[in-house]
Amino acid sequence: MIIDDEAKLRGLLSRIISLEGFLVLEAGDIKAGMKLLEKSEVQVVLSDVKLPDGNGVDLTREIKTKYPCIEVIVLTAFGTIADGVTAIKNGAFDYLVKGDDNERIIPLLNKAIEKAQLQSRIYQLEKKVADKYSFSNILGSSPAIQQAKDLAAKVALTDTTVLLLGETGTGKEVFAQSIHEAGKRRFKPFVAVNCSALGKEILESELFGHKAGAFTGALKDKRGLLEEANEGTIFLDEIGEMNIDLQAKLLRVLETSEFYRVGDAKTTKVNVRIIAATNRNLREESEKGNFRLDLYYRLSVFQIQLPSLNERIEDIEAIAPFFIRVFAEKMNKPVPDMSAEFLNALKKHHWKGNTRELKNVIERAVILSDGNLSPSALPFDFASSGSSPFVYDLQEVEKMHIQKVLQLTGGNKTEAANKMNIALATLYRKLKDYKME
Repeated sequence: MIIDDEAKLRGLLSRIISLEGFLVLEAGDIKAGMKLLEKSEVQVVLSDVKLPDGNGVDLTREIKTKYPCIEVIVLTAFGTIADGVTAIKNGAFDYLVKGDDNERIIPLLNKAIEKAQLQSRIYQLEKKVADKYSFSNILGSSPAIQQAKDLAAKVALTDTTVLLLGETGTGKEVFAQSIHEAGKRRFKPFVAVNCSALGKEILESELFGHKAGAFTGALKDKRGLLEEANEGTIFLDEIGEMNIDLQAKLLRVLETSEFYRVGDAKTTKVNVRIIAATNRNLREESEKGNFRLDLYYRLSVFQIQLPSLNERIEDIEAIAPFFIRVFAEKMNKPVPDMSAEFLNALKKHHWKGNTRELKNVIERAVILSDGNLSPSALPFDFASSGSSPFVYDLQEVEKMHIQKVLQLTGGNKTEAANKMNIALATLYRKLKDYKME
């Protein structure tokens, strides 16, 4: 779109640009231009500096604020190049001097279009990530999970350090990512670190980085994950497993926003938000001498307790169908129907592994499904734990028994038939009858 009050110049520019295959819109002032932007898909704006109802330099800032993916090229008269420079500071892609830069118009437009398209793709990807990790996508409406979501949504708008508490598999990383995506740092990095997966020396190097020669194998300087997360968020999962010496270095980061790389004599400054998570009682660990009490106080400024799946059984009705769809699509299978008996068995089970365990159980069930999910598709420990309903149907019992024996024999049908004291042909017939082929 061209915004210029000189109709002849505007028309000439429009013809030149149209001949290159671009669709060109025209506006004689800022008001008309902004109205066109509201209802048209524009990638590049060419705007004069001096307009009847305002200044193109100020307009650049307004356009970039409202439409960050649109690139603005400023048209400036001779002697007012300073306006073009100021416009670039306001976010303009470049500036053209009227009458002198005609040969630059098309190459500059192509570059601006390319950047606008790239910006648009980045924006769509960022929006996709933000949508994926929005609090509305954390499944469940039980009071326990709703309270956790409400607290997380409120603290997301701040830079406050957050401590997520809960059993393994309750979705602490999902909450951490959602808090990041809902906050002002959402366009900056989100870095997740599992503190229990690495030994002290490796975790120290990974987290804080190191200087060349700091230890054997350190051939060059390395940025740590804290630096990678600069301006963004770092999520420290299983913080209770962190070595007590490293806890002191982390405390320094929280108090001063600086740290020493391994082998470095000078400090490195970072601006990073810290979200930590643990399934341990850090207060008790502090009393035992396993966790620094001062670090606990700094981390627990804002605590969120994530409920176990056993505390929100009613949410299984929303979570199970979601996982069923996910795995059916992944396996290129039709989405199977979930029987009432299957759902009832899920609700009666004691979920030691929480949502992570439910996810694994659903994946297995979808693999075994033949269009309908029944209790027979559930793992055998459901029956042994006494959590599944008593099965009265004799054929269902036989089907479950055959599945269990086949699992014990690694799928060897001859061995399974021998263990069940039936003929191999009988086993094949039963597999066919029960659609277990």
